[in-house]
This record gives sequence, C-alpha cells and structure tokens, in this order.
Amino acid sequence: MNNPIPFNRPAWAGNETELITEAFENGWVAGDGPFTKRVQALLELQLIDTEKVLLTTSCTHALEIAAILLDLQPGDEVIVPSYTFVSTALAFLMHGAIPVFADIRPDTLNMDETKLEALITDNTRAIVPVHYAGVGCEMDEIMAIAKAHNLIVIEDNAHGLYAKYKGRHLGTIGHMATQSFHETKNITCGEGGALIINDPTYIERAEIIREKGTNRARFFRGQIDKYTWVDRGSSYVISDILSAFLFGQLSHVDSIQARRKQVWENYREGLTDWATARQIGLPTIPAHCEQAYHMFYLLMPSLEARSAFIQHLKAQQISAVFHYLPLHDSDMGQAEGRAPLGCPVTRDVADRLVRLPFYTDMDEASQKRVIEEIKTFQTGR
Repeated sequence: MNNPIPFNRPAWAGNETELITEAFENGWVAGDGPFTKRVQALLELQLIDTEKVLLTTSCTHALEIAAILLDLQPGDEVIVPSYTFVSTALAFLMHGAIPVFADIRPDTLNMDETKLEALITDNTRAIVPVHYAGVGCEMDEIMAIAKAHNLIVIEDNAHGLYAKYKGRHLGTIGHMATQSFHETKNITCGEGGALIINDPTYIERAEIIREKGTNRARFFRGQIDKYTWVDRGSSYVISDILSAFLFGQLSHVDSIQARRKQVWENYREGLTDWATARQIGLPTIPAHCEQAYHMFYLLMPSLEARSAFIQHLKAQQISAVFHYLPLHDSDMGQAEGRAPLGCPVTRDVADRLVRLPFYTDMDEASQKRVIEEIKTFQTGR
C-alpha cells in the first residue's frame, strides 16, 4: 500500500527550533520583541521598495488594519475579486465598507482590470487586487485607474511573496499590501501575516492601530514618556516566538523558493502534453511576471470531470482539492455585497479548478507518483 500524499505539508527550513529557544532565552516572547524587529528589517531589505513592514497575527488582521486606515463611512465601497478567500472582503465589511465584487481574467485568474472602471462609483474608496497563485495582477492599469479616481490600492499578496511584476516585487506597488505566513504558504510560521506600507503617510497611524489603538510604539522608541489610547485598533501584534520561527524560514528563502520552483516545473513538464490533448487548462504566467511558485492547478473541462478527478486521486491516497467558492454567490456576499456586472468567469473557474499536492519538501518519488496517477484518469468517464 502506498503512503498517503497530502495536499499540503508545512516544511522546516532547519534551525527554527534553535531560534525559538533563543527567543525564550531573550526573555521576550510577546509581541515586538527582538525577532519581530529582525524579521521586519529583513523583509524591508528584501522587498527593496517598501517604506515599512509591520508583522501581524495573520493576513486577515493586516487587511483589517488597512481597512481601519481608510476611515470608512456608511455607504463606502471597496472593490474586491469574487474569486478570493473570504478575508479579502470580510476585513473591509467588518469596518463599514460594502464589498463590490469584480470578475477575474480567464488566463491568470486575477482581477479583470478591463472591467474595473465600470464598477467604480462616487462611493468607491479602494481597490484590492489579489495576486492569485503568486502571479501579478496587471498593476500598471490598476494603479492608473486608481489614480484617475483618487482611490487607494491595497494588494492582497497572500500568495505572492517574492514574486515580481515588471521587475517590481508584488506588495510594493500599491499604497499598502498584505502578506500571509499561514502554514499553507511558501514561508510560514503557522499563523502570521504582515502589513506592507508603501505610502509613508500611513506608517504612524498603522503602528497605533496595530497596538490596540495606543501610541505604544512611540513610547518604546523614546519619543514620548508614556503611552495612552489615541485611536481605534486591536491586538494585531505577533508573538516573538512565531517571529523567531519566521526568521528561520526567511533566512532560507533561496533554498525554499528553488525547491518550490522545481516542484512547479516538474508538474508543468510532466503534465503539459497530457493536459493539452484533453483540453485541460494549466497555469498561465505572463512574460512580464515572475511567479512565487505557490501552487499548481488544473482547469478541468467541467465540474463533473473535476469531481471524478478528485475522487480518482483520493482512491490512490492522493489529496487534491478545489479552491475558492465565488464570494458574490455566498450568503453573506449576497446579503452585504454587490456584483453589478456579475462574475461569470469566476463561477466557471470555481467549478473547474483543482489544486495538486504542492509543498516545499515534496520528494521526486511522490511527485512522480502523482503525475503517473493523473495520467491514468479518463476525462470522458
């Protein structure tokens, strides 16, 4: 009997345990300790064009900070793709915005920038593009539209750390961006995130919101002699234990990304001919984008074919999964949001997309087995 192959498995870079022990020995395991500062400084160095990185307890919480920074008023709207995780819309809904759902492109599965302007009203405050699978949205067009309408752009870059669009790191192009370090991501600490701030006018208030609405960050820098409650906010600061784990991962980013690139390339090389012959879609990577190697997916001919495909692999103890359900069709999406143009591509993709097992320490034998079992699937049955 073959061993089960999971859809995802978090991988250790090598020295996380030692760094967590060091965090305990530092005597500071709560938020904003030595490792949190080291991680923030390292990310600011690696991403080059950003002004400030603030670690958070999750990508969802980073999105919430961004939402609070918008000072949303009743009736304000924020444009988000329907094909994304619920947090992209929920963070803004929770702080007063109406989510307006945009459709996606049929190639990259990113927000369709050609349909964006038709969704903008006098109440629109922000656009939140999601870089699906770590492949960049068409940010030049999105930023130009935002500038023309005086809108804020917040990149949801949960999938795309270290990916690039026309030579620029994803997450450094909009006014702000968010990152995820959930266990399903390339770089992980189990649960964690970051707010990337590219417009320096947001930095001081973001620090306050992140620290329960207090000016505690200024106090620790010696800029004031006591701190107090000055704004809205919540407890968004990550534990230094998790930051220590994250520092271990980030210190090995080159080897992690190289291995994930190999896994992605193995799928592409092993499945292109099979997929093409059966009219099964593969990921599209535009020439001007450098992807993050976050996932590999197939677009099956139909919902029925996808369901049969998942069951086929499950019978061989291989776990493959579908991805997002359209937010505009959800109970909350229909009750609280709007989709003025509909989202037909989103519905079609949501029915047909399947994600293959993909994790950093996936060995070649396991991946070869997945590819071989995929090739025995008959799409017509």
